[in-house]
Amino acid sequence: MVKEKIYLFDTTLRDGQQTQGVDFTVQDKIKITEALDSLGLDYIEGGWPGANPTDTSFFETRPLLNNSKFTAFGMTKRSGRSADNDPQLRALIDSGADSVCLVAKTWDYHVDLALGITLDENILSIKESVDAVIRNGLESLIDCEHFFDGFKANPDFALSCIDTALQAGARWVVLCDTNGGTLPKEVFDIVNKVSARFSGKNIGIHCHNDTENAVANSLAAIDAGARQVQGTLNGLGERCGNANLTSLIPTLLLKKQYFDNYEISISKENLKNLKSVSLLLEGILNRQPNKHQPYVGDNAFAHKGGLHVSAVMKDPSTYEHENPEEVGNARKILVSNQAGKSNLLSRLSSVGIKINNNDERLSELLNIVKENEFNGYSYDGAGASFELLAKNIIDKVPNFFNVTDYEVLIKKKISVSGSDITSEATISLDVKGRSIQSKGVGNGPVNALDKALRNDLGVYDDYLKDLVLVDYKVRILNGGTEAITRVVIESKDSDEKSWFTVGVSPNIVEASLKALMDSIQYKLIKSDAPSPNTI
Repeated sequence: MVKEKIYLFDTTLRDGQQTQGVDFTVQDKIKITEALDSLGLDYIEGGWPGANPTDTSFFETRPLLNNSKFTAFGMTKRSGRSADNDPQLRALIDSGADSVCLVAKTWDYHVDLALGITLDENILSIKESVDAVIRNGLESLIDCEHFFDGFKANPDFALSCIDTALQAGARWVVLCDTNGGTLPKEVFDIVNKVSARFSGKNIGIHCHNDTENAVANSLAAIDAGARQVQGTLNGLGERCGNANLTSLIPTLLLKKQYFDNYEISISKENLKNLKSVSLLLEGILNRQPNKHQPYVGDNAFAHKGGLHVSAVMKDPSTYEHENPEEVGNARKILVSNQAGKSNLLSRLSSVGIKINNNDERLSELLNIVKENEFNGYSYDGAGASFELLAKNIIDKVPNFFNVTDYEVLIKKKISVSGSDITSEATISLDVKGRSIQSKGVGNGPVNALDKALRNDLGVYDDYLKDLVLVDYKVRILNGGTEAITRVVIESKDSDEKSWFTVGVSPNIVEASLKALMDSIQYKLIKSDAPSPNTI
């Protein structure tokens, strides 16, 4: 049986750039384009050449693509002038793109309100714009703005826009749920009517996510006959974003019970790069990735409840709808006060600790974890602190150093030019029986403590040269003057792989010190520093 192809159209660089706080540079666009092309998408919409300097420069320096059609976005020609004499349409045609996607009004209300022209003039603009694109040897796409609202208000006019575009030779007519307010059943019914009149092989779907239904609406449109689907990486886009391609792509490729009659350009081998492409985008945007994002989030295949983990250990498919490795992800077994022995065994195995299920030390570790979490600790997001705890109980790993005393002072100097606040920390350390007094000055108590801790650790100094603190988070666990504070610190080294440690105390400085000490202890173990007992 010949399978029908679903074409994948990425608009991260155009529609995704409308996200608040997102402003791609030319180099950003090149990196993302190369990653999308390597993944195997059919179309990459680069932006609107001529509309702004960044997009114009990007099209002038467009990367060479091996798999994707490079697409320019713009508007149909203005009414009252010929296509050849419309500067913005000419800029699209001369942009060096492989295809041109033109947004067209298909809601009669907008033709009257926004354009101030007749419906017939709008139809003529669509026809002449498509003619001009094709006459210049480019593939033409028409983006039907507010199509679903337009269809409900005046179906004859909305359909006549599609008919005009296809008669003029447009390869695709894309039905847009521009305000994201249409729900899946209505999308299915309307696309089904469109596909009954025109070939679905020329119909695309572009959904916004204002009701959290963009992916569901896109899948409904495919069921109804659409054969091109548009979206963005990680669901970027103005307001609530667009259909998320990092959800749509694996769904179309892996859910064979629903989509076995279709094929897409992305191979299963390339699908394994999906998470890395998702993370690439977030890295460029300097944003924290959504850990709970389907398929590619760090917690997409995370298991916490003891009964769940026990079942997962025997048969992962019972609690995982797909194998995480298919999308470049990994299974994560969390350790918490809801954990059972299965959680611990799996987590310990992942860090190379082998222990028998009946070993009393396992029960001891489980009880300590539950007691610590009752007192405010959380090992869900502090794997390094858990690993240290486990190693101390099971392998009897000694501490590389101990803090016997410390003091933190905060000083504020006021002068004519302003005020200056500094923090000083003095720490007494025991390193292999050697008493060390260490001081540190920083822009805050945690920074000062960190500098004091690492100022002089004797034989261990060289192992800490590349240690960097990346992030510091504080959470107040209960209110009042006796509040318990939880501090989580993210650290990394030259391996660029970060780890998380946790400290809890009624005193925020004490909680911070505990997390800092765990971070350094973990780094020394990670770097194979010699045990104090062997030096």
